[in-house]
Amino acid sequence: MPFFKRRVPTPPSGWHESLQHTQWVGFAATEMPELSKGPLLDPTRAFDVCHVGLVLRAVLGVQLLLALGVAVVARDAGQWLTLMASGTVVTLFAVLSWLLAVCAARRLWPRLPEPVQWGALMLLGAVSALMGFWLLNLINMDPVSGWRAASIAACGASGAAGLLSWLKLREHSQRPADALAQLVELQSRIRPHFLFNTLNSAIALVQIDPARAESVLEDLAELFRVALADASASVTLAEEVELARRYLAIEQIRFGPRLRIVWNLDPEANAAGVPPLLLQPLVENAVRHGVEPNDEGGELEVRTRRRGAEVEIRIVNSVGAPSRTAGHGLALRNVRQRLKLMHDVAARLDIESTPQRFSLRILVPL
Repeated sequence: MPFFKRRVPTPPSGWHESLQHTQWVGFAATEMPELSKGPLLDPTRAFDVCHVGLVLRAVLGVQLLLALGVAVVARDAGQWLTLMASGTVVTLFAVLSWLLAVCAARRLWPRLPEPVQWGALMLLGAVSALMGFWLLNLINMDPVSGWRAASIAACGASGAAGLLSWLKLREHSQRPADALAQLVELQSRIRPHFLFNTLNSAIALVQIDPARAESVLEDLAELFRVALADASASVTLAEEVELARRYLAIEQIRFGPRLRIVWNLDPEANAAGVPPLLLQPLVENAVRHGVEPNDEGGELEVRTRRRGAEVEIRIVNSVGAPSRTAGHGLALRNVRQRLKLMHDVAARLDIESTPQRFSLRILVPL
């Protein structure tokens, strides 16, 4: 297309100096955000226990400690099983009720001073353990001495302290990974040539098709808005699909009939929550590696489907000549990390590659 060869206007004086303080991020030049701010220091994250995978790990960890402790005092396997059955009633009720209370008030705990956090949550653990023992005692009807009640309360408080220590250690250990994910996200969005090509396309279209030029600039403005938005928020799959449509509409100007797009969208999947800018870097990779290197272009399919309590997202592109620039897998690693941070073990990303097709499959809870 001839309008891609138009000369880009000479930048104003001082332009190179200003680049020393800015980075091309997302499709625009914006200041590099400090990694010490934003979601990395979200005070509620240490208490965000509302994930199936985290609850499962906490329950299994406590049950493992119970099994080892009971094995020390049991005379034989039969007594071990009997004591485990009784202990499981107490510990399972105590752990689940403690996690439920922490999850329900996860925005309250960070507002409390650190010593008060520990005291309140250890007290909550003691109360949860006593309630679990009371539930067990409804069946056994054994007399409860003060010593036994105090011992159970102490075990509950100690278990709560152990769980709280694990949660805080887990949150601290994830900060470097989050920082790396943000850096990868920034690197994967540094595409100044895309911006230049889009503006050149709009300049050329102003004279021959003003309405289309206006549409291109509107799509670019929407990409700017999302790229500069708060990356810690979640969006719906419908919003991500719309953003991918806008991006591909701009690329369609560049590639014309070489870019063949197929949309297979399930309306029932639209409400699924996903991290922002999840699809755009994936379809960008598909265009860059599956369409751009081939003279005849290629096909890109975006498919969504509801599968019970899950939503499946597929991005499939044809494969031809190798890309002019080798990929580093930054976008894929970034997507994996952000899905894990948002949905823990409830989300998956699978890759299927053949000599003719490259397919990405993402599963997220609805």
